[in-house]
Amino acid sequence: MIMTIPYRCGFIAIVGRPNVGKSTLMNHLIGQKISITSKKAQTTRHKITGIFTDPAAQLVFVDTPGFQTDHRNALNDRLNLNVTEAMSGVDAIVFVVEAMRFTEADRTVLRQLPAHTPVLLTVNKIDKEKAKNKLALQEFIEQVSAEFPFVGVQTVSAKHGLRIANLIADLKPLLPESVPLYPDDMVTDKSSRFLAMEIVREKLFRYLGEELPYALNVEVEQFKIDDKGLHEIYIAVLVDKENQKPIVIGKGGEKLKKISTEARMDMEKLFDAKVFLKVWVKVKSGWADDIRFLNELGL
Repeated sequence: MIMTIPYRCGFIAIVGRPNVGKSTLMNHLIGQKISITSKKAQTTRHKITGIFTDPAAQLVFVDTPGFQTDHRNALNDRLNLNVTEAMSGVDAIVFVVEAMRFTEADRTVLRQLPAHTPVLLTVNKIDKEKAKNKLALQEFIEQVSAEFPFVGVQTVSAKHGLRIANLIADLKPLLPESVPLYPDDMVTDKSSRFLAMEIVREKLFRYLGEELPYALNVEVEQFKIDDKGLHEIYIAVLVDKENQKPIVIGKGGEKLKKISTEARMDMEKLFDAKVFLKVWVKVKSGWADDIRFLNELGL
């Protein structure tokens, strides 16, 4: 009699405080860049679904914003609601912390974790110098493990793609037996329109750095594909105040041109098609506190 291993499929939320590497981890888990990454905290504003499929299981990952305890406004209240909603309907949770650094902000996220969902502690950035001392790293893991009844622990370096396969192997048994929910060649359930918007946001975060206005977002005003496959995409960068426009545009339009060019190149790679991209800056005062407008943006 031949024993067959049952197929497993389920949803997994990736949670943690801002800037612990959740989006980078997501991209390595599915083997393709769909979630934006930046050294600046709070780059992810939407739940991003990434899908990993192999012959034994399908893991559907939900990337979430870093849980915010600072800058209270309607935007961050909505982002935090996104985090708690993402955790409520999943089969497992990956709780990401930075190696050798566990703060009160981490504990705040820990307190949001549901009691009856398996949580796997994932210690990221083990490539950093301070985490290379194995004894100190083990002591750190024991310290964090004492804070919550985790079902297991895994150490990874999301930046370098280290031990990602180990993390996937640890997650598979936590999922229910089920047929796959998505085709095996699908890596995200997000639309091309949404991914184009995310690519522009990533370039803004990357190239503006500390100059980046806090209340900044982007919206796709037009997205169309002609009969030759050319993608025509028009995206507005939203800022809160008139004096923030020059920060994004740069001297002689240099910054915005660089952002647009690199975003277009990423889109052409992702969509495997030629892209015409137009990006401009628009002032919309108070958008981060405008609930109706946040709804329009899908936040």
